[in-house]
Amino acid sequence: MSSSPESQHLDNHHRNTLHEIFQHPTSRNIEWHAVTSLLDTVGTVTVHHDGKVTVTVGSEKAIFDPPAGKDIDAQMVVDLRHMLAKAGYGPS
Repeated sequence: MSSSPESQHLDNHHRNTLHEIFQHPTSRNIEWHAVTSLLDTVGTVTVHHDGKVTVTVGSEKAIFDPPAGKDIDAQMVVDLRHMLAKAGYGPS
């Protein structure tokens, strides 16, 4: 992962989740609660009354619909990759 100051403060669980997000081929077993934990550590996560989640990491902001199951889908992985990469996180 890139060596941003924030990444030095991630625990192993968060680093593993970040690695899974940027892994190719896309992992099919990335759990939503692990993603929100990572995002809450590197940014701000706000859950709205309608269930949608607004995430802000650096200057990047996105709104996500939580998955029906425990794992996120491939499109959410792509969206997270773009957002995290623009905020300074990404493959090394």
